[in-house]
Amino acid sequence: MINIKKYAAIDIGSNAMRLLVANIIEESGKETQFTKSSLVRVPIRLGQDAFTVGEISQENIERMVDAMKAYKLLMKVHKVEKYKGCATSAMREAYNGKEVVEIIAREAEIDIDIIDGKTEAAIIASTDLHFLLKTEQTYLYVDVGGGSTEFSMFSNGKMIASRSFKIGTVRMINEMVSQVVWAEIEKWIKQITEDYEHISLIGSGGNINRLFKMSGQLQDKPLSNMYLNSQYALLSSMSYEQRISELGLNPDRADVIIPAMQVYLNAMKWSGARAIYVPKIGLSDGIIKALYYGKI
Repeated sequence: MINIKKYAAIDIGSNAMRLLVANIIEESGKETQFTKSSLVRVPIRLGQDAFTVGEISQENIERMVDAMKAYKLLMKVHKVEKYKGCATSAMREAYNGKEVVEIIAREAEIDIDIIDGKTEAAIIASTDLHFLLKTEQTYLYVDVGGGSTEFSMFSNGKMIASRSFKIGTVRMINEMVSQVVWAEIEKWIKQITEDYEHISLIGSGGNINRLFKMSGQLQDKPLSNMYLNSQYALLSSMSYEQRISELGLNPDRADVIIPAMQVYLNAMKWSGARAIYVPKIGLSDGIIKALYYGKI
């Protein structure tokens, strides 16, 4: 007997907002399956407000409310049983973040939690990585967002370290990341990886997913350090307009993809990793699983 549930996750990031609707398939004697039913992404760059002027603008508040009303209707149509909404670094740092959450609750009837970096890293780390983590290898999981990057270290299937840093693509394009932050990340990565050999990266986030799609690589195969470096050189040589017209990148992706690659490439260099796996997972997937297993 199969039982199918529908849960939803709302991820309010610094570069975009996402609604993920997932099918949860329960069958006696088998492992519960999670499959994507629908994913809707709205490119509201909240980080541009939060990191430069410290507040979410009235225009973007109205856009968020409109998006949330649409999400509410979509969840109704999909017959979603449970949902969880989480906002990350942009809403954490905007001084009117809590006020925006109250407006969304009042006007769109959707509840949003503003989560800290540690919670964000923990939720992301709860995503389905068993197909990689059953091996005896060591992995550094890197999730690059618009305002923060979450790092989690796994060895023999267990998480041994996790940390969130205030470095993200929207911050970087606004030149708001100092060398001090880069130095802290380098020191932390080198410290946690120094006793391990043959480390691989696991990358999540919209930018690395887009790069993986461009590669044409099979889903269970990693991208090499050489490929990532060559793509970084290619994209860096192109103008913003060329990345849109020649590569088909979305306008809100064409500028942030380069700083995202800088984070992944540095993480590979400092950990000694030669390859990066891209399993198409992120905060939204983690929210669904954490909600199902009662962790949030």
